[in-house]
Amino acid sequence: MTDKLPPNLLALFAARPALRYLPPSDHAPEKRKTATPSGVGAFLNDLEEYKQIPYEFTESWFEKKERLKAEKREKQKKVLVEDYENYKPAEDPQVRGDPYKTLFVARLSYETKELDLEKEFGRYGPIERIRVVTDTTPKTEVDGAQKKKKKPNRGYAFIVYEREKDMK
Repeated sequence: MTDKLPPNLLALFAARPALRYLPPSDHAPEKRKTATPSGVGAFLNDLEEYKQIPYEFTESWFEKKERLKAEKREKQKKVLVEDYENYKPAEDPQVRGDPYKTLFVARLSYETKELDLEKEFGRYGPIERIRVVTDTTPKTEVDGAQKKKKKPNRGYAFIVYEREKDMK
């Protein structure tokens, strides 16, 4: 079957020449001496000394991840409890005005200013007061650095008109 192949393919199946003999570079095999194998009994004293060294516990990446999750959960619970205890809307100095004259505006852009709202809603009647609600929680500290707030306001506002009919 191989006699029908062209010569260039037959060359691929040709046997390679034998490797030439090189004598060993260091010692003759009969003069070579190797270390005699021994058991581990010679190292038992070293093992006893090693056992006397106290083990320092190191945290694995998984344990660290779980610890940080638990710390974050505890911190969130603490903040939630503190916020609930400190929540007193009746004592908020920002809350003032007649609720029947107050218009709630939601889904505002975070870049919205009081002047923008006054321009848009002032055409319906005279405005007594505009309050764009901002985040009152303090800045969080991450790795010793104060974390900057991403949004200047919370995205909603209260507009108090001078007359109730202007609000409608």
